[in-house]
Amino acid sequence: MTSALGLDTKITLLAAGLIFLLALVLGVWKYRQIMASDDHRAHPYVDIAHRAALLYSFATLLIAVFVQYSAWPMWVNLTAAMVVVFFFVGAIAAYIEHGARRDTVNQFENAPRGTGLAMTLLIVGEIGGFSVILAGFVYGQLL
Repeated sequence: MTSALGLDTKITLLAAGLIFLLALVLGVWKYRQIMASDDHRAHPYVDIAHRAALLYSFATLLIAVFVQYSAWPMWVNLTAAMVVVFFFVGAIAAYIEHGARRDTVNQFENAPRGTGLAMTLLIVGEIGGFSVILAGFVYGQLL
């Protein structure tokens, strides 16, 4: 069976599926913490990791749709999409780390050196990466 999807779309969809699977696993971790704690709450960063993974999985799915209809070459779409996905997964990993370590309820309270640069890269990577894909969609579908 041949698929009409480009490799860039297939890889982005795979990323969405893997992030969603991670969200489901994080939901089990969250549930276990809720059931084990006296106040029936998970650590804030376990909760954040779970919710972020759910949201990022659907955001990645949305990106895949724009990738599919972008006019740019596959390597441009794939690079832009994977930059965004890299920062999505990086954020989830940071939340998982704080949830596992139970070291803070605000990761910016005692932020390590370089956090400002990391956040700037995240902002540029996510907004820039998606802007490239959105521009390819506009160029290919509306102009």
